[in-house]
Amino acid sequence: LSPVCLAPTTKQWYQRRVMGKIKCSELRNRKKEELTKQLDDLKTELAQLRVAKVTGGAASKLSKIRVVRKSIARVYIVMHQKQKENLRKFYKGKKYKPIDLRPKKTRAIRKVINSIEIKSRGSSRLELGCFGSFPT
Repeated sequence: LSPVCLAPTTKQWYQRRVMGKIKCSELRNRKKEELTKQLDDLKTELAQLRVAKVTGGAASKLSKIRVVRKSIARVYIVMHQKQKENLRKFYKGKKYKPIDLRPKKTRAIRKVINSIEIKSRGSSRLELGCFGSFPT
């Protein structure tokens, strides 16, 4: 028995690319330039398939349109995931982060007063029970 190869060989990669369907796990191992090239190839293939649809192409080509569209979406997903991962690395440990990188949770959980804020605020305000603003 041969050892299991996780990365596809060039022949397997080419066959899958010709078929149109691509796995996200394979795309994650690729560089940004390769992903953009893959995206351009898929878009040109989709344009050709749409032309074939208008001119009355074979049923196999018509059914391939959906597969190519989903493959384009997968490439976009992986590109955005990589971009967000790099942004998370860049903003890690910094005081302020973009809103989309902050934990979502719920508004109530985000507004809960923490122990540092309790120490910085006066004890009289805590006894009055006014955390957000001064009493009127």
